[in-house]
Amino acid sequence: MRDWKKLILKDLDQLGIRARDHLLVHASLNALGKFPDRAKIVVSALLEQLGPKGTLLMPALSFKTVTPENPVFDVLETPSCVGALPEFFRTFPGVQRSMHPTHSVCAIGELSDYFLAEHLRDDTPCGPHSPFAKLPEVHGKILFLGCGTRPNTSMHAVEEGIKPPYLLGARVNYTLVDQAGREMSKSYFRHDFAGFEQRYERVDGLLGSDSCQKGKVLQAASVRMDARSLWEKGTLQLTKDPYFFVDRKES
Repeated sequence: MRDWKKLILKDLDQLGIRARDHLLVHASLNALGKFPDRAKIVVSALLEQLGPKGTLLMPALSFKTVTPENPVFDVLETPSCVGALPEFFRTFPGVQRSMHPTHSVCAIGELSDYFLAEHLRDDTPCGPHSPFAKLPEVHGKILFLGCGTRPNTSMHAVEEGIKPPYLLGARVNYTLVDQAGREMSKSYFRHDFAGFEQRYERVDGLLGSDSCQKGKVLQAASVRMDARSLWEKGTLQLTKDPYFFVDRKES
């Protein structure tokens, strides 16, 4: 029987994932290949690679189900809508989740509280108190496992710093339910993107090989990015051209 965890650990090491890293993971579980207990093995390997002083984060976005028509978010019960691995991770023992109706993040590890505790303060999806905005402050990394680099939620945080014309839409009032079952109401600006298609894979070409490394994890074509470099290069490019990371949709 193949030791899948050992193989994953070897691939993560070759991608530059190290002990004590603070790592945000986007993933397509199917891209890794089929083997028993895939999600559990992948999470276990990631945690072992990062070690007790590292932090593992995954998006737990819920924008498909928490909507203006259904504006209720329960931090314990609302499922994520971005794949099987983040949904498995959401219920993994010891994992915490940030309080945000559409763009929450789950984390476990050394800096979980630092990343998650203040997300409630924002009134946009990926504001300055979000885990996405905090990742570059601690030289964090982003790993894309078999999903390409277009689903790069961190780019929303970069955009929110510049506020290109397409980004923000109307305010929506949400009901938030915390871990103790207490309800609160809060309004947020939603992302808009009406008439535009996101093209965040374009950031790849802005990053040097030291801050954007490509390889494989099992069968999955994967990319490791440095969050601070992503932030700096993305901000500079948006300052020059606020439409660089989107295409207009054909009518």
